[in-house]
Amino acid sequence: MSERGADGSAGDADYGTIGGGYATYRQPDARIEQAITAALGGARTVVNVGAGAGSYESATLEVTAVEPSASMRAQRPAHLSAAVDAVAEKLPFGDDVFDAAMTTFSVHQWGDFKAGLREMRRVARGPVVVLTCDPDLVRDFWLYEYAPEVLDTEARRYPVIADMAEALGGHTTVTRVPIPVDCTDGFNEAYYGRPEMLLDPAARQACSAWSFVDEQSRERFAADLRGDLDSGAWDARFGALRQQPFYEGSLVVIRSVPA
Repeated sequence: MSERGADGSAGDADYGTIGGGYATYRQPDARIEQAITAALGGARTVVNVGAGAGSYESATLEVTAVEPSASMRAQRPAHLSAAVDAVAEKLPFGDDVFDAAMTTFSVHQWGDFKAGLREMRRVARGPVVVLTCDPDLVRDFWLYEYAPEVLDTEARRYPVIADMAEALGGHTTVTRVPIPVDCTDGFNEAYYGRPEMLLDPAARQACSAWSFVDEQSRERFAADLRGDLDSGAWDARFGALRQQPFYEGSLVVIRSVPA
């Protein structure tokens, strides 16, 4: 298990430093939420592990949120319940106390993702649902030509799907989730047809992989992308994406139910 940072962050990213604008740029997207809701099935009580600012917590369910970062807990809106200060690898709940467990864009942050997934399986009597990215697919995005070190970081951090399935046990399915062109959840691929957004340092900061590259690399990326947008070179190669309503990238939902 990783040591916790000054604000309680328990993974490899310091949300006390980078998490300030997260709730602004990482708004839950209703179409992605539909995929999560479908995977949760008929669950009424759900534990949301690595809950952050509360994205994808349904108001119609009884959700118990778990979030180690004080910065992220502070950004939870008033209509959501306060989050429990705990880490995925040691959930403070009994066995089988929830109908389901979920985690979104969080498993790659954990110090020991297998231990965290086993804990989710332990406390949920029904499905465990993980929204994550397939590391085998993250480099297939145009951003790799501009900031390969960022997507190399993502590919390194995201756990291999087969390893997650093994840790969860039971019967596991993996479903790719189409990303809408106007996606409100600002992870890197959400801007597949809006490259200008990635010129915004605050938008990049809301994607934790950018915190693993140095300022010189970020400035080089911005200069290169800005130059290609100004010259029309980006649009000549990738401009059709602006009109493409959905993009099948690396985003997946993993669903595991007991055998």
